[in-house]
Amino acid sequence: MAVGDLVKISKASDDAYYIMDIEPRKNYIIRRASNLSKESHILAANIDQAILVASLYNPATPTTFMDRFLATAEAYSIPSAVVFNKADTWSEEGYDYALELKNVYQKAGYKVFFISALTGEGLLPLKEFTEGKISLIAGNSGVGKSSLINALVPGLNLKTGEISDLHHTGTHTTTFSEMIFIPDGGALIDIPGVKGFGTIEFNESEVSHYFPEIFKISQQCKYGNCRHTGEPGCAVIEAVENGNVSPSRYSSYLSIMEEVTGEKNDDKYRKPF
Repeated sequence: MAVGDLVKISKASDDAYYIMDIEPRKNYIIRRASNLSKESHILAANIDQAILVASLYNPATPTTFMDRFLATAEAYSIPSAVVFNKADTWSEEGYDYALELKNVYQKAGYKVFFISALTGEGLLPLKEFTEGKISLIAGNSGVGKSSLINALVPGLNLKTGEISDLHHTGTHTTTFSEMIFIPDGGALIDIPGVKGFGTIEFNESEVSHYFPEIFKISQQCKYGNCRHTGEPGCAVIEAVENGNVSPSRYSSYLSIMEEVTGEKNDDKYRKPF
């Protein structure tokens, strides 16, 4: 059973309530613990949308992690948005980098928020975005998920953690998944911070479907079965070369393809962003 599951309960003679049945799920999102692990678990079920919380620094959220999470949400037909937290700490250079990332994910079709859970900057549009919806809140440890939820639900006072000065990583302040109801309607599902995001149940021919901008451009490829890994007439590779597809997104696509097929792809387009 996962957070978000709808259940049927029965009251016993001792006044205790017992779960009798679990209703069929409309959706769920699943994660493999890491690329090398075979263990997996369902993060949440019956959700309306997923919100990925990221930070630019202390800790820096890898774009590969972001892309794997977003691709998994796409695979399970869960709409997603990206929140870049800690906007109050950005330098001018950091803000420029944030704008670059915003452009990458908006081009891919995702709504992007810049916020500061500490100062409340940019919080109102996100509040409106979550009202009346069941939203999964996910991200690496230390990106400020608990602070964000505290800002969205005043008076909640979830415990928040510190960032390690040595490794610039966060500590796990959320140790179990929990559904938190929003006073104005809807709920937030808070899950423990994760370090890696291994995909599961992906089919080789469908991986490109989970990168919306890649899938759209792939319709122009010379061959219908193009895998976008070096085939002649590939419109996706051409789009990477001319800047219409982000190299970081394409690199994430290649890493998932390698995981699914077990084949090493050409490193030509594995460019850091």
